[in-house]
Amino acid sequence: MNKDFIDAILVIEKERKISKEILFEAIEQALKSALKKDFGDRANVVVRMDRETGDVSVYLIKTVVDQVDNPDLEISLEDARQINDKYEIGDTIEHEVVPKSFGRIAAQTAKQVVMQRIREAERGVIFNEFVEKEDEVLTAFVQRIEKRNVFVELGRTEGILPPTEQMPGEHYNVNDRLKVYIVEVRKTTKGPQVLVSRSHPGLVKRLFELEVPEVQNGLVQIKSIAREAGSRTKISVYSADTQIDPIGACVGQKGIRVARISAELKEEKIDIIKWSDDPITYIANALSPAHVMMVRVIEEEKAAQVVVPDNQLSLAIGKEGQNVRLAARLTGWKIDIKSRSQIEESLESILDDASEAEYADNGSQLDETGSWSEEDEN
Repeated sequence: MNKDFIDAILVIEKERKISKEILFEAIEQALKSALKKDFGDRANVVVRMDRETGDVSVYLIKTVVDQVDNPDLEISLEDARQINDKYEIGDTIEHEVVPKSFGRIAAQTAKQVVMQRIREAERGVIFNEFVEKEDEVLTAFVQRIEKRNVFVELGRTEGILPPTEQMPGEHYNVNDRLKVYIVEVRKTTKGPQVLVSRSHPGLVKRLFELEVPEVQNGLVQIKSIAREAGSRTKISVYSADTQIDPIGACVGQKGIRVARISAELKEEKIDIIKWSDDPITYIANALSPAHVMMVRVIEEEKAAQVVVPDNQLSLAIGKEGQNVRLAARLTGWKIDIKSRSQIEESLESILDDASEAEYADNGSQLDETGSWSEEDEN
């Protein structure tokens, strides 16, 4: 061991961000295990490496006894006093020794241990680094595609974009640049596994934080997101500051902010609606771009009945029910939509039924005031 070795350790520490103390301790432990071949498995061996010079010292730890029964762990008082005449029975001594094959063992073991510990420590550093980035957005580059899994470069490690987290209809090619959402970081025997997503609603939220300063600094809050990746997203926003238009801030001048986010998501349509703590207003807003005539809420069922103009029914429901489905997920309310004519037909039907039942089975009828009265038996 020499100063060159120490310099190498310091370079590793700087480039790989691995504490040099971790490497020193690992080398000491590995040398200790290797040197037990010289002194026996039961021997108490201590190895110390000088952090400045790289010099290594080896010590045997033994207890001073009157009669030696285990030479690997014990030393007689007579032999101990040859080392230092102040030793007494029961004392523990550290006796420095130099193994015959120490140089060869040290070189081989140190190399193996350093490489192993670099791999282990680097995995730990990367895991800790990316665990802190869960729920964040990173820029990634497509490395390779295997069995529909897309592997992306994330700097010091790679992420995996499985089919379930890919945007429907999006195609990936090697070297493509993507914004990805970190869903989860797992520890595996091969190192950290970073699961990324292009379809997670969190991706939209983080993109708005990156693109809209008012969202990033908290002046505009994103209250809820409902997304069908690759097709359409609804996002509700709110600002406690009455001077700030939360929708306008997110859309940007001439729509530039939302356009950039939509472009990153392969032109996914994004509806930005104003959040309200009044469920009637919130549900009506959520069904945008459709115009809503009336909303009736049933609190105990968390359900809402909505009436729209006849020419707005298909718009409110959306293609294959997408608009109302996203609105329901955005608000957390079950939504039933009817057109004005459907409601009027239902009312007419109810009135017709009431008219047919004008005379009750008991012979009662409605008088001129609209109250029930007994029919004259005569």
